[in-house]
Amino acid sequence: MTASVPDPLDVPPNPSEPFQPRSGQRGSGFLTGPLRLGTTPSATVGPYLAIGLTWPDGVWAAAEGTQGGVWIRGRVLDGNGDVVPDAMVETWQADPDGRFPSPEDPRGASTYPGFRGYARASTITGEFAVFTLKPGRVPDGEGGLQAPHVDVSVFARGLLDRVVTRVYFADEADANAEDVVLRGLTEEQRDTLLATPTDDGYRLDVRLQGERETVFFAV
Repeated sequence: MTASVPDPLDVPPNPSEPFQPRSGQRGSGFLTGPLRLGTTPSATVGPYLAIGLTWPDGVWAAAEGTQGGVWIRGRVLDGNGDVVPDAMVETWQADPDGRFPSPEDPRGASTYPGFRGYARASTITGEFAVFTLKPGRVPDGEGGLQAPHVDVSVFARGLLDRVVTRVYFADEADANAEDVVLRGLTEEQRDTLLATPTDDGYRLDVRLQGERETVFFAV
């Protein structure tokens, strides 16, 4: 019969002298197995958002087949220029009249049929893609109008919080020249936010770090 091993942390009742429970230090008899060092977990949120928080019709900010609809496509690139294959891209925008699909819009909510203005897409195929309507101009809070743009949040491995940027449109030169946000950036910085026209919409890559890093906003 094997004798039970006393718990090294037990304190005897009414000890006659000060008593210090034994620690788990090797050699104390408490830890007898070989010492093994495992991998230290990294501080990252992992790919879970792209897997768990996207849904099958999430890419449709406007209903499929909506007249005037465009695709906004692009890649999410890390500091080495490599594609991040499990990022989640979230978009929010106004409709072509500059109104948001929300009752909180003081000018009245969007009335475009099938337009929800909100989308989520993953980069599992190597790029994200969102189908939407090109937004109109919205007030800038200073008496002017912002250029047409889409608000974008990116969630990805290694990011403990989202990063926030915007997609502007390279073919809106006049409106872009008046935009209070773009006017506060250098030409090189502005270029990181300008989506270029394609056959079915627009394209813009999001660069998290490195050369031509995308401009991100503190919100």
